[in-house]
Amino acid sequence: MAHRALHQSTLHQVTMHQGTMRRRDLLRAAALAGAAATAGALASPAQAAPPGQDGAAAGAPAPARLCVRRSAERGAASHGWLDTRHTFSFASYRDPRHMGFRALRVINEDWIAGGRGFPMHPHDNMEIVTYVLSGALQHKDSLGHGGVIVPGNLQRMSAGTGIRHSEFNPSARESTHLLQIWLLPSQRDVTPSYEDRTFPAAEQQGRLRVVASPDGREGSLRIVSPTLIHACTLKAGERVVHVLAPGRHAWLQVARGSLTLDGLGLQQGDGASTSEAGSLALVGGARGAEALLFDLA
Repeated sequence: MAHRALHQSTLHQVTMHQGTMRRRDLLRAAALAGAAATAGALASPAQAAPPGQDGAAAGAPAPARLCVRRSAERGAASHGWLDTRHTFSFASYRDPRHMGFRALRVINEDWIAGGRGFPMHPHDNMEIVTYVLSGALQHKDSLGHGGVIVPGNLQRMSAGTGIRHSEFNPSARESTHLLQIWLLPSQRDVTPSYEDRTFPAAEQQGRLRVVASPDGREGSLRIVSPTLIHACTLKAGERVVHVLAPGRHAWLQVARGSLTLDGLGLQQGDGASTSEAGSLALVGGARGAEALLFDLA
């Protein structure tokens, strides 16, 4: 799918955010993502993180098995109504060292001003999961779905052969803070579909709650990807362990607060990955944490 090079404009950001990259670019992104994972190219030195963070120190060196992606190293853009951070290459932020991790192609952290958002736009052959941290997001799509998602609601779109949707902040004053996640699908050109679901906060408190999976296990969203997405909320000092099976790969993204991963301090916006099997221990920082853990093929 083609896009215009409208640099330094909001339209350029919206167009790129909407997934209008050429099909060959997506295939190249997948290849580079695999290469980056194999080479451990996501390793980075510790840096300070952006606003809204607390607690755990980030200065200690990472354990050998972990590759770290610090918040301050992410791509950034501001358009007045939209502030965004890109964990992987996206829009005008292009870095061949950070094209994704396995099937995980996009983790964007967005702050959308009241009454603003993305008008109707197309996607194809992408699994898109939206995780709202605060505020609300109004969704409409070409399949006839509509509604407002808030914290505790998760939304999934399988774009498949093609879908159009819009995303707006329905509040006049309150900003919306969210993570939007894109996964390269395991099967192309499927029939487009949409799903949203509410997950009570208690279900992810002190545990890794599966919120998206290929088979819809435990009432999770069903995605066209051999990926398990877990959501977790930890109080200060609270500990949870994830066991990564041989041949699997993990990416942890800190959505809020701070925690340690195998003793490594991570704060809001930080990510860390590993391709080494074994146990991963998460411990909540001084003010607790909220995080997403991706278990990927």
